[in-house]
Parts: sequence; C-alpha cells; structure tokens
Amino acid sequence: MSTLPAIPDTMRAAVLRDPAKGLQVETLRTPRPKAGEVLIKVEACGMCHSDLHVISGAIAFPKPCVLGHEVAGTVVEMGPGNETVGLNIGQRVAGAFLMPCGHCPACSRGMDELCGPFFELNRLKGVLYDGTTRLFSPAGEPIYMYSMGGLAEYAVIPSTSVAPLPEEIETVPSAILGCAAMTAYGAVRHSGLKYGETVAVVAVGGVGSNICQIARAMGASQVIAIDIADEKLAVMGTFGATATVNSRTTDAREAVFALTEGHGVDVSFEALGVGATWQTALDVLSDGGRMVPIGLGAGRQTAEVEINRLVRRSQSILGSYGARTRVDLPAVVDMAARGWIGYRDLVTRRIPLEEAGAGYEQLKSGSIMGRAVVDMSL
Repeated sequence: MSTLPAIPDTMRAAVLRDPAKGLQVETLRTPRPKAGEVLIKVEACGMCHSDLHVISGAIAFPKPCVLGHEVAGTVVEMGPGNETVGLNIGQRVAGAFLMPCGHCPACSRGMDELCGPFFELNRLKGVLYDGTTRLFSPAGEPIYMYSMGGLAEYAVIPSTSVAPLPEEIETVPSAILGCAAMTAYGAVRHSGLKYGETVAVVAVGGVGSNICQIARAMGASQVIAIDIADEKLAVMGTFGATATVNSRTTDAREAVFALTEGHGVDVSFEALGVGATWQTALDVLSDGGRMVPIGLGAGRQTAEVEINRLVRRSQSILGSYGARTRVDLPAVVDMAARGWIGYRDLVTRRIPLEEAGAGYEQLKSGSIMGRAVVDMSL
C-alpha cells in the first residue's frame, strides 16, 4: 500500500500584490484545513476570464491574494467534521469555484449559487467561513483567497465543493470541470431547455464551448455558435455546434434567423459579459425566447435592453451564476466520465505555475482557444 508524501511546510503560489505587476510566484506557508474542509495537492488549475477582472483591478478584491478557482488534485488532509461526506485521503477530486457553506438560508433551500457567506466573506473579503484566510506568507502576512486560491501547489477547499473523480477521468484537464463546465451545465439547466429547442451560444471560449456540447447532449435540435474569431468557430462542430456565425463579418441576427426558418432561437446564452455580446444574444431570440447571461462583466458594467421588444415579444432574461455545486458538480463529473463533455479537447494549453502571469496576458489578448490550465507538474 503506497503512502502519500509528507505535507511540506511551504509551497509555491502565484500571488497578486499589484495589478501593475501581475502575478508573481512566491513561497507561502502550506495551508491546513479546518472543520468541514479538505486540503488537496493541486495537480492543475484552470485559467478563467473572471480572474482577469481581479488581476486588472476592474473587480475590487483584497490583496495580496491568490487567484485560481477551478482545480483538480488529490486529497491529502481532512479537517474534522468530514466523517460522512464520502471523501478519503488519497482520493482524486475536482474542486468548484462556487463553495457553498451548506447552512445559510439559500444553501438550506438547495440554492448553492446564492450562498450568502460565499459572497459576503469569500468574494468580498477573500476569507473562508470562519472569517479568516488559510494562506499566509512565511512571516505571517495574510494572503487572501479567491475561492480556494488554486494557483498554488496546495489548496484548502470546503468539502461541500469537491467531487471525487472516477478512474476514467484524467486529472489535469478535469480542472475545468469546476467552473467552465459546471457554469455551463448550470446555465443550460437554469434555462429550462426542452428537448428539440434551438440554441445560440454567443462567445465560445471555455464556458461557451461547454454550453454547446451540454445543450446538444440535453436535446437541443440546433446549436449555433457565435463568435468573432474564425479559429474558435472552426472547431465548434467537435463540441456539438450544428452551425457557426462570425458576428464580426456577418449580421448575426440575419444569419441565425435564416438558420431557424425565420424564427430565431428558443434560448440564447451569453458567455462573455460585455454589452456587445448581450446585444447579439438578445437580437437572435425568437418570440417568447429566453436569454441566459453567464459572463461576468468588469466592475459595474451595463448593457442596453430594447424594452418594447422584450415586452411585446414576451422574451425573458434569466441570469445564471454557476450551479448548485453539491448536486451539479457530481453530475458534471459523471457527464465527463461518460464522454458527453469533451473536457480533454477543451484544454488547449498547459502552462507551468511560473508562467501563469504570462498565460493570463495571452488569455486577455484572446489568443487562447478553449481553456488553458496551470499544470503543477511542468
């Protein structure tokens, strides 16, 4: 029987102290879990546009901090209170960005995506649910956590927010299951998609690509991928798209209505969080259609809505933030294990921790298709 290596006193982590300088790899104390938490040895951490908003300073967040909110790795230590959660030392897991406390009124109703302590403590103050961070410099300086602070060799995660990985799941690319895939899954479920309905997905990066394949797997008759980059659109057939539209060179509304026999789509998903993509997602809707925005804007970003069209055409806007982690993350892992989510193909670049800052610059420039991950083995 093999034993796990001893947990070291310190670890490497990509720390953000100053947006002007970006991420810098530093040595921190290795975090340790408290009640209801687990410590994982991180094998990979996905790189998400949401991190970019913090790195640029567009979203206020305490500093210094460690970002990274979708991870995969191995459980190496468990805090007290985890006796009945079905986790074991040595187990491979995926960790989700949305970490429900499990006790607040929203969590008690099964609405993990509205967990009060997650937003009030983690997203605003960079701490976990006892009001403290788990990350510190060697000198004892607090380092704040964006979700679990996954851009590090070790991460503490509430046990509500991890799901075991079956043997057939490859660990490193499975890091994207905890945000890119789970966010997409939650959006498709939240939309109330019915078998045979038509779908458009506006902005087909990591989350948008997952929406395409999940919507198709859940019975959408048409999945139209919309983006401004031909190289991204060229591979969307692999992820379930039945047609593609370049909205930079083509009128997206005209193209989508032509593809849907003049009706527009039943459901459109917006996966970037800017006014232009909101407009496109609304433009391609059918009468009675639902627009589901998923992308987070930078700061207090706004988008215009044509009031009369929305009212007269009985259209709806259904915001979707993440998913019900405790129920939906295991479902996403199962879909990946069954081959319904092509998570391996979505990971197009693996980057060592030391190059995380440069990787986010590439993400910002739009030069990364699909999803990049920080691979701790590189």
